[in-house]
Amino acid sequence: MISQTDVVVQGIRNLIVEGKLRPGDRLPVEKDLAEALGVSRNPLREGVRALSVMGVLETRRGDGTYVTTLDSSLLLAPMGFVVDLHDRNGAHHLHAVRRILETEAAGQAARSIGPDELAEADRILARIEAELTKDAPDHEAIIDGDIAFHQVISKAAGNPVLAALIDALGGRTIRDRLWRSLSQHGADEATHAEHRAILAALTAHDPDRARTYMSAHLFAVEDYLHQRPPSEEVLPGS
Repeated sequence: MISQTDVVVQGIRNLIVEGKLRPGDRLPVEKDLAEALGVSRNPLREGVRALSVMGVLETRRGDGTYVTTLDSSLLLAPMGFVVDLHDRNGAHHLHAVRRILETEAAGQAARSIGPDELAEADRILARIEAELTKDAPDHEAIIDGDIAFHQVISKAAGNPVLAALIDALGGRTIRDRLWRSLSQHGADEATHAEHRAILAALTAHDPDRARTYMSAHLFAVEDYLHQRPPSEEVLPGS
C-alpha cells in the first residue's frame, strides 16, 4: 500500500508534469495543498522535504515553498549521493560509465565548441603545464585543472542532461584520479599529453578523433584501477 508521503511526492510531481505548477511557482499554502492531495499535514511536510532533497522544491524561510528551476544539474545532483555509497571495490564500473558518457560528450563538443571555450580549455592546460614544471607539483591543483578541462568539454557538448550526469559521476572519481597522480610515475605528464590530443581534435572539429582520444584517455584510469584496486588506500591527511 502506498504511503501518504508517497502520495504527496507523486501528487506534486503530477502537478508539475501537468503544468499546474511551473518552475519558480510558489506552492499553495500548507492547509490547501494538504486538502487537495487528501493527506494530513505531517505527510505533506515529509513529502516536501523529500522533494527538496531531490532538488524539485526549495523552502524559503518566511516566504513559503517554491518549485526550483528544475535544472538538470539540480535534479541529478542526488545521484552523486547514491554514487558515494557505491562499494569502492566496484569503482571500475563507475569509471566505465563515466568513460561512455564523456566519450560521447567529446564527439558532440567537437561539432559545436566555440573559440571562447577552446581558449578556456587551452588556458586550463597551460596552468597544468606550468604546475608540471615545478620541482614539487601540487597534485590537487593538477586534478582541479583536470576537472575544469573536462567540464569545459561536457558543457560544450550542448546537452545539459549529459553535462549534469558527467558532473555527478566525475566528482566521485576524484579520489581514484588523485591516487593515480600521486602513485603512478609519469601519470600527470601522460594525462596532460592526452588532454592536449583531445584539445587538438576539438580545435579541428573532428568528432571521431575527439571520441577516440577521450576514450583512450579514460581507459588509462580504468587500467590503473584494475592494476591497483583502491579499496584499501587512504589518502594523505584523510
